Amino acid sequence: MRELMRERTIRKALWQERVMLTLLMFCALVSVVTTLAIVVTLTVEAVGFFRVVPIWRFLTEREWTPLFANKKFGILPLICGTMLTAGIAIIISVPLALLIATYLAEYAPPKLRRRLKSVTELLAGIPSVLYGYFALLFVTPLLQKFIPSMSTFNALSPGIVLGFMVLPTIASLSEDIIYAVPQSIREASLALGGTKLQTTFYAVLPAASSGIIAACLLGFARAIGETMLVAIAAGMMPNLTLNPLEPVETMTAYIVQVALGDVPHGTLEYRTIFTVGLTLFVLTLILNLTGIFLRERFLRVLRRM
Repeated sequence: MRELMRERTIRKALWQERVMLTLLMFCALVSVVTTLAIVVTLTVEAVGFFRVVPIWRFLTEREWTPLFANKKFGILPLICGTMLTAGIAIIISVPLALLIATYLAEYAPPKLRRRLKSVTELLAGIPSVLYGYFALLFVTPLLQKFIPSMSTFNALSPGIVLGFMVLPTIASLSEDIIYAVPQSIREASLALGGTKLQTTFYAVLPAASSGIIAACLLGFARAIGETMLVAIAAGMMPNLTLNPLEPVETMTAYIVQVALGDVPHGTLEYRTIFTVGLTLFVLTLILNLTGIFLRERFLRVLRRM
């Protein structure tokens, strides 16, 4: 009787395990299929666009006016506006994020570390539309007091606010990476006569450099994909300029502009949404893959240590 009960228990456990494995595999396949469906949708519509507009013209022309009478399909102004705002954000966020991460990982007591990390991550929970109105109604008027020539819509103020928006992402990932550096590296540096500050900046941070760069790239990809903040505060003028005081239009803002407009379905203008979306997807994919590669390299180095 006991053997029969034991056999039934084993069969039940195996059946439950198979059900869980099937469920987990299904969840994993859902994410893969969703990604493939997005890629196929973007690619199909983009192919229809490139049958009319040559890809070299799309990548080299310096004007983007698909909604005007004189239509131009050069995506360079949108890429320039996207990179300008995201670049300003990275310049603002990376130094602050690294200082925060270094303090939390190396100097803060455990209780204070947990509390400060939670407070920092609260910034990531604020809706981006609120960041947009904050940039438009507070930061821009404040900057105009010091820079009177600044336009109401510009790349500088949303870039600054976007920097604080992506700061939690970079700070949290960098803090985890710095904290994961083996204690033996710190002990070796201190044993050689290094101070705590010298150990941090000449031993710990160089050891974590690959992971920190990966965190910065992921933050940069997050900044490139931001929509509402730049749509509200940066304007919707596709200017090919590197002047942060002028209005610009990002790729995400253009998608919002056309998606909420009166562009007929199936037209060339409508297909520009998918073409711009595909370009944005490729840019963020490259950044994410680079970040993953650097993170895996960092983990391999840690295993060797």
